[in-house]
Amino acid sequence: MRTKGFVLCLVSCFSIAILCTFLLNDSKPHESGVYLQSNGLSRSARVWPKLEFSWRSIVATVVGFLGSAFGTVGGVGGGGIFVPLLNLIVGFDTKSAAALSKCMIMGASASSVWYNLRVPHPTKDVPIIDYDLALLFQPMLMLGITIGVSLSVVFPFWLITILIIILFLGTSSRSFFKGIEMWKQETIKNKELQKQQEALTNSHVCIDAEYELLNPHEEKSGLEILCFNLRWEKVLLLLAVWFSFLLLQIIKNRTEVCGVWYWVLNILQIPVAILVSGCEAVKLCKENRKRRSNGNTESVCEAMIEWCPGYIFFCAFCGILGGTVGGLLGSGGGFVLGPLLLELGVIPQVASATATFVMLFSSSLSVVEFYLLKRFPIPYALYLIGVSVLAGFWGQFFVRKLVLFLKRASIIVFILSAVIFASALTMGVVGIEKSLYMISRHEFMGFLSFCQS
Repeated sequence: MRTKGFVLCLVSCFSIAILCTFLLNDSKPHESGVYLQSNGLSRSARVWPKLEFSWRSIVATVVGFLGSAFGTVGGVGGGGIFVPLLNLIVGFDTKSAAALSKCMIMGASASSVWYNLRVPHPTKDVPIIDYDLALLFQPMLMLGITIGVSLSVVFPFWLITILIIILFLGTSSRSFFKGIEMWKQETIKNKELQKQQEALTNSHVCIDAEYELLNPHEEKSGLEILCFNLRWEKVLLLLAVWFSFLLLQIIKNRTEVCGVWYWVLNILQIPVAILVSGCEAVKLCKENRKRRSNGNTESVCEAMIEWCPGYIFFCAFCGILGGTVGGLLGSGGGFVLGPLLLELGVIPQVASATATFVMLFSSSLSVVEFYLLKRFPIPYALYLIGVSVLAGFWGQFFVRKLVLFLKRASIIVFILSAVIFASALTMGVVGIEKSLYMISRHEFMGFLSFCQS
């Protein structure tokens, strides 16, 4: 694959971002502001540290780079690592840290999607991004993010911490065991392939087609793969859904909380999500039924399941759940979507590419909203986006090369499990510490009224 031009573009963008941060940065140590706490009783300062060369900025750069690289490879984004990093190490307040986390996820997802658009599918002559699954999950994920943001106002902090720890430990452990299972299967296949190679050393017979499970077909040019991997009609539909949610959110933010128009705009998001996901689900069901009636056992899309109403409702629920977790946490929702795609039988390379593609829409929607609400400093956002763009590209590049070299796609699953587990630890420690602090100060720890926000 031709990557020199793209690498040059990435380095140039990164340099421009760094230059802009120093041109836009002011001489004040931080910008102060006031946020009203969700309980409506206390206030917390908006803290925006100055972008300068220090041990804090170095740690943020290194951890942010590694978190973005491994997070996008696993298809989970890395928001569970970014928020504690920006809050505890760099010094941002929690709301600003969540907003900057979305910026980092967006940057890493954008470069990863661009990389994946220039990569062939490892086993078939189809795009590595499954657009059918993306259309099925993206609207529900974005609807779930709206629900998660609303619940973050109502739920007490200690309850959010418990839910995140339980969910993250469950998904990380399940992914880890899934990786072990895949590793054993790959070991057996690699041994069989080695025996075949030894038996055919002196012959010109082609090796069994199973050898292609982890190796791409003959590589096309970068432009040919890019044109083949893009499905413009589905991308435009996803963009239409993204714009609809963005427009509704912008108008809603200008209305009175709990007013009539506020609830109308919230409710309007439900039919938009159901219409797009429902049409895609009906299409998958009809195609699945048609193939089964013709005796064709090939799966409709990358998910190795038989599409039926039960599975569709399950996928819709998981999509909303992933978005809800993303809204509560400040992530892109990939902590649920990535493991879910693996459970549906999607191979790790496609699961990672599809989850990252979906996260690009959800994270960019949040970034635009946060920008309009002035929730993050532009200089720091540009710098962290530049770091994440480089990390997303090089993370995909090196891990894909490692998978091809070792012939083990399970590496992607182990990375996914490790990132989720690390997020459970960081978010758990931060959540427990903050909850104990609130208890020591006898702060309110119960459920709150939604309209007090």
